Amino acid sequence: MFAIAIVVPLAWLGWLVLTEWVPMFPLNDLGPGNRRHRAVAAVINYPFPLLIAAGVALQRPWSLALALALCGLILVGHVTSWWLPYVGVSTAAQRDAYRRDYARTWKLLPVEGHAVVIDVQHMVVGVLSLVMAGTTLSVALGAG
Repeated sequence: MFAIAIVVPLAWLGWLVLTEWVPMFPLNDLGPGNRRHRAVAAVINYPFPLLIAAGVALQRPWSLALALALCGLILVGHVTSWWLPYVGVSTAAQRDAYRRDYARTWKLLPVEGHAVVIDVQHMVVGVLSLVMAGTTLSVALGAG
C-alpha cells in the first residue's frame, strides 16, 4: 500500500496536467480564453499531490498527518466545486466558469435541470482524490 499511496498523488497530478494543458475535446475544452484561469489553478493545485506523496514517503507522524489534511482539503474542494453545485448549491462565479469552460465537455450525469454538471474529466479527479485519501489513510493507520 505504501508504494500505491505515493503513486496515486502523482497519477492525480499527471491527470490534472494532461487534462488542463493537452486539448482532448470533448474530454476537456481548452482555449486561449481560459489559459490564465488554468495557470492560476495549476499554481494552486499542483503542489498538493507532491506534498502528499512526500508526506507518505517520509512516513513520519507529522508528515502523514499533513498528507491526510491535504487530502481532506482536496476532497472538500472537489465537493464544493462540483458536487454541491450539481445539487443546486452554486455561486454565480461557479455557474459562469461552468458555462465558459465546461458546458461542452463530456458528461455522464443528467444535465437537465442543473446549472453545473460535473464532467468526466472532474469525475476522474474525484475518484483519484478518494483513492488518494484512502491509500494515505491506510498508510497512516499502518504506520501509527
